[in-house]
Amino acid sequence: MNQQFTTVLILGTAILLLVIWNILLERRLGKMLKGKSAATLEDTIVENQNSLAKLFEFKKSTEDEFKKVDERIKKKLHGAKTIRFNPFQGTGSGGNQSFATALLDEEGSGVVISSLYARDKMSIFAKPINKRNSEFELTDEEREVLK
Repeated sequence: MNQQFTTVLILGTAILLLVIWNILLERRLGKMLKGKSAATLEDTIVENQNSLAKLFEFKKSTEDEFKKVDERIKKKLHGAKTIRFNPFQGTGSGGNQSFATALLDEEGSGVVISSLYARDKMSIFAKPINKRNSEFELTDEEREVLK
């Protein structure tokens, strides 16, 4: 009888502990789902999943737009530099009225515009630039503005 009493006592204690644990879990679940029914909780989860999917779509479209903007910015004027010079050093004619100007994008493509000024005439030249190089021969001043 003593052994049966011990077994019943152990089982009774285990049942009591399980009942207490069950009550605590019910309280926690009740707090978590306060004001929610199973149907509205499922609706909330589905709505959250839909919102998350829309957020990922928005993120993707925003990243694509940023890539397009970045590509456009690379092609815009990134730098402009002008050097004035006297092509007729020592003769005193013209002064520093001649110039070379580089207009380049971020990749170093664009144009170099230069002018040679003399008292009786003025010449203007434009040379296309691709990656800071030109298929046309560049003067020292034009190479200087490309640096």
